[in-house]
Amino acid sequence: MLEGFVGWPEERAQRYRDAGLWEGLTVSEMVARTARRNPGKAAVVYGDRRITYEELIAESRRLALGLLALGLRPLDRVVLQLPNIPEFVTTYLALNWIGVIPLTALRAHRQAEVRHFIRSSGASAYFIADVVGGFDYRPMAAEMTTAFPSLRHVIVAGQAAAGQTALTSHIAATADDKAADGMLQSVRPAAEDVSTMLLSGGTTSLSKLIPRTHNDYVLNARLCAQAGGFDEGTVFMAVLPLAHNYNLASPGMLGTFYAGGTLVISTSTDTTDIFRAVEREGVTVIAAVVPLISNWLNSDVPRRFDLSTLRVVQNGGARLAPELRARLREEFGCTPQEVYGTAEGLINMVRLGDGDELLLESSGAPVCDLDEIRAVDDAGNEVPDGEAGELIVRGPYTINGYYNAPEKNAEAFTADGFYRMGDIVRKRGRYVYTEGRRKDLINRGGEKISCDEVENLIFGLAQVKEVSLVAMPDPVFGEKACACVVLKPGTRLAFDELIAHLRGQHIASFKLPERLEVMPAFPVSPVGKILKRELREMIAAKVEAEQAAARLP
Repeated sequence: MLEGFVGWPEERAQRYRDAGLWEGLTVSEMVARTARRNPGKAAVVYGDRRITYEELIAESRRLALGLLALGLRPLDRVVLQLPNIPEFVTTYLALNWIGVIPLTALRAHRQAEVRHFIRSSGASAYFIADVVGGFDYRPMAAEMTTAFPSLRHVIVAGQAAAGQTALTSHIAATADDKAADGMLQSVRPAAEDVSTMLLSGGTTSLSKLIPRTHNDYVLNARLCAQAGGFDEGTVFMAVLPLAHNYNLASPGMLGTFYAGGTLVISTSTDTTDIFRAVEREGVTVIAAVVPLISNWLNSDVPRRFDLSTLRVVQNGGARLAPELRARLREEFGCTPQEVYGTAEGLINMVRLGDGDELLLESSGAPVCDLDEIRAVDDAGNEVPDGEAGELIVRGPYTINGYYNAPEKNAEAFTADGFYRMGDIVRKRGRYVYTEGRRKDLINRGGEKISCDEVENLIFGLAQVKEVSLVAMPDPVFGEKACACVVLKPGTRLAFDELIAHLRGQHIASFKLPERLEVMPAFPVSPVGKILKRELREMIAAKVEAEQAAARLP
């Protein structure tokens, strides 16, 4: 068992086993089970490439053997920062075959975040692509090997730089003989072991590490696939990052594999490319977010293609407005499905057969009958149905603690083991209706921006006396970040200077403020606390006035 991992209390664990929720399979074994059923069926489609289930399992096993030969061992942690390419799928499964734990970083993460991931996880290897979107990951990886002597390997999907190795060089010649089977069996992880480390949205300066076991992650995929109506006829398109829990297992890639469907990896986020692939591959389900859906509905491009196979468009990350859900149904002829949850566990989904009130208004219900959910007030007392409270949860696929973080766990979990979601909801029976965050996060189209993290970086500017990062309304992303600053006397700060400073800290681009407001002072409470709510209202009023002025003839 991984040191620093907090498991389920035995009484609850036995309850989940007795209920048949935990199958005792590893993630890779789950996919292999599907491959035995339909070996010749397409598991992954990427442009002109088609990989059958049989080929996917064979290649992932061969790569697993090569990584063993390299020196990776069960319970080692590695940072997996690959984009949406087939190599992400094979590498993820290969690591799971041998009990090596991938920490799934996003393409947008840069030096500040990657340093934190390596330091916090104790990673011994770092998997990257060579160049994606004009950014070369290899120099950044070289920096990491200098900073962390324990980081022994940098493995590159593409052309490796000096001191790094190509992913293809670690694919063993065969995985079919008895010796290979025996080798993989000798390092097989237990189903109770950690399969994957996900990243928290980050209510503090940097993400916390979320350890998901094989048992609970297979269950997560299974339950979400069932709630999404996935079956062998499902053709699921991944447009968003596979490294994110939503597209990885909620239901995502693993839910598709559990059901025996086909994963289509979009080669681009361009609307024309996406819907050309929908028509060509007969896509039945797309997982999306508010900005994408809004763009699609305001474009005539989707209507140029045959969307007759498209059955469901899922939305996650931030609540989709009821009017946009209704437009999806009317204009695309499909069912909008809200997916609301957390990488820490609980997933709520609207059911496809729900009536309009639930389908268009709610954020769904838990996918498991044994998910225990409560809405509580600030004192921890459960509030009546229909009243606003913080959502807390425990269940068979919700973690019991962040990795190696006892102090954070004391804040994030109640004494009786409920995880504090940090979201304010109104609960009506098992269905929840989200109303916003309890803590200081900005939700930019599903990407969570920690105000604390960005504020701390802005304080690095010599002319800044006070800073407060707040959300401002945006018709596409829902929210964007506005940096409000009070400057030291006699100094100035331009927006371009602010952005250049933050880019110099090597943070993900989605965290960059998109507006700067220089103020003489902030509104404060009697005890001197910055009143962020008033700041948000002031900025929202200014944005609205500017938009109104722009509409004048």
